[in-house]
Amino acid sequence: MLFYALSRASFNRNLQYRASHLLHNVASALFGFIYLSIWTGIGETKDLGIYGLSGLVSYVALNQCLLWVTSFTSNGLGIPQLVRTGAIATELARPVHLFYQLMCREWGQIAYQAMYKSLPIYIVYLFAVPLRLPALPAAAASAAAVVCAAYLSICVHYLIGAAALWTTESSWFQWLNYAFSTLLSGFLIPIEWLPGWLGWISRWSFYPSLSYIPSRIYLGYDGIAAIYPSLIWSVVLTFACLAVTGFMRRRVEVQGG
Repeated sequence: MLFYALSRASFNRNLQYRASHLLHNVASALFGFIYLSIWTGIGETKDLGIYGLSGLVSYVALNQCLLWVTSFTSNGLGIPQLVRTGAIATELARPVHLFYQLMCREWGQIAYQAMYKSLPIYIVYLFAVPLRLPALPAAAASAAAVVCAAYLSICVHYLIGAAALWTTESSWFQWLNYAFSTLLSGFLIPIEWLPGWLGWISRWSFYPSLSYIPSRIYLGYDGIAAIYPSLIWSVVLTFACLAVTGFMRRRVEVQGG
């Protein structure tokens, strides 16, 4: 019941800004078309492996759609703002676990972005690219992978937000994560095309779970077994979030105070 109440409140709050968020959709779709144009030019002269031009175009377009669900999570889940105002002490004192509380709110945000941002962009690409349609089993497996990706993003941003209790400037963690995500998640280029050492780092990180794995499953290049690393990372990062919350409860520092 609490999960539903917090998620719904977050979802309804975002409904007030649907018109302004339309600009986000336009900008995001245009960026996607730029990436698609680049790969179309490359595909005319280069071999694109198992993807082919059509497959890679669908891969890049799909990743652009998924950004709003798997990557554009609230900065630090709002923890830095709680630290600046001192409200973090009250939040930690509540009988509801801080991670669970903020996670519930963020799922409402993700549901809104999936419905009003990712879905409209997906529909545009479906007709304009055109984006491939998956078989039913692949669609179900891909949806599960996207849910795991969204949860991993929540965990990562929670850990980034928690850093605000021990440093007066945690935003650089946010930008560092965004840079690594763009490079290592397979967002713009499949990770098997990365240089050897960089590809090795990517495969042993959670970043492919955000873009590469859901897109590969959607396009039928991988099966449901590809989601196993995402599940493992979900467990690992959940324990990390719980452990960090324990540290936060024992020693609360608000901007070093």
